[in-house]
Amino acid sequence: MKNSLLTIALILWAMATLHAQEGESMDLEKAVLLGLERNYGLKIAANNVVMAERDIKIGVGSFFMPTLTGNFANTFNKEDVKQQFANSPEPNEIPGARTENENYSLVGFYGFRPETVFSIQILGKLAEVSELQAKVMVENTVAAISSAYYRMVLELQRHRVLETTLELSQARLDIARARYELGGAGRSDFLTAQVDYNTDLSLLVNQELNIKNAKINLNELLALGPDQEFFVNDTIIVDKNLLLADLLENAYLNNKQYLVTQRQENIAFLALRETQAQRLPLVNLNASYNKNTFTSQAGFLLLNQRQGYNYGVTVSLNIFNGFTLNRRIQNAKVEKLNADLAVKDLEILMISDIQRAYNTYNTNIQLLDIEYANYKVAIENADIALERFRLGISDYLQFRDAQINLLTAENRLITALFNIKEMEIELMRLSGRIFFQGNEERFALTLK
Repeated sequence: MKNSLLTIALILWAMATLHAQEGESMDLEKAVLLGLERNYGLKIAANNVVMAERDIKIGVGSFFMPTLTGNFANTFNKEDVKQQFANSPEPNEIPGARTENENYSLVGFYGFRPETVFSIQILGKLAEVSELQAKVMVENTVAAISSAYYRMVLELQRHRVLETTLELSQARLDIARARYELGGAGRSDFLTAQVDYNTDLSLLVNQELNIKNAKINLNELLALGPDQEFFVNDTIIVDKNLLLADLLENAYLNNKQYLVTQRQENIAFLALRETQAQRLPLVNLNASYNKNTFTSQAGFLLLNQRQGYNYGVTVSLNIFNGFTLNRRIQNAKVEKLNADLAVKDLEILMISDIQRAYNTYNTNIQLLDIEYANYKVAIENADIALERFRLGISDYLQFRDAQINLLTAENRLITALFNIKEMEIELMRLSGRIFFQGNEERFALTLK
């Protein structure tokens, strides 16, 4: 029994590999890469980035390139004409007189609006925002997959703990049954052992349900079917050396949501400049080539043909439009102020989230050492209690108490370990360091 408990301790700390009957091995990096490849939300975000980049190209063309339009018109008339001329006493009658008017034109137009310069810059910033938002989704997906992965590891470890508890209950039940059959103990002790065994068995069955649901949750994030089978490495390795100052410094530089808010602040500033630029003169250049041919079977003018070029420039200035532009400028100033406030608000939120997560992370690191020490004591106490119960020195209440203490100590230990890992993932996400080292470029390919 002592060897069995020591084996559990080695499982918790050396983390041996869990083998299953079906499925393939799934480590964390493989799960993340699979999720980034298959996640539909990320594909939508990548498409949004492509559209934003295309908007920049189209915007440059529409703002800075001239327009050229070709026109062709040909009209026909057939009329019965009766004409009376001053120099002729007799009227001139032409039944079914035909008239044709044919016109060709090529029109070029270029208009320069001063606010266009800022409009192009806004499109560029919007493209940056779209890409950053896609990266936010990537980071959130990586964090969610990582948490779901380690949640499954936690449930597997809890299952192992409950298996150990059930083994202890089985050993106690066997001893109680033997004593009852030999007349060394009453039936009440045997029935109590049976009830405790059934209780532990029920906990184990419920834990199997937790494992199934944890696997479904992970499959969902990986865009896999709920019945997809795989087994994970029973491993939780934590980093106990995270520093708050480094996390805050990285957050200012790499937190994608914070960078999004900064870009939105830039957009608000450019939108204000764009609106103010509408006070400046507008310059429109135009040129055209025209060819017009008119033929008629009636009247003095039987043929009229003209062709040639025309061009010109128009300069216009908005002098007064009912204070509409003033109102838009004032609103743009308010929007810029709101964007500045949003940056400051998110900065406080970001720092607070990091501080809270770090406090939880640091507390659980302290608890980990305490829980491990308590866990070793609980192992020794359970071994002694089982031996004393086997020898008949102690009663079942003392043994059950030691058994429950061991179960509680094991659960608290693996929970502290999981809490550290979960807060580590959250701190990496908040500081913009969630990407696996060396794989950020591979994740970036998802956005192309």
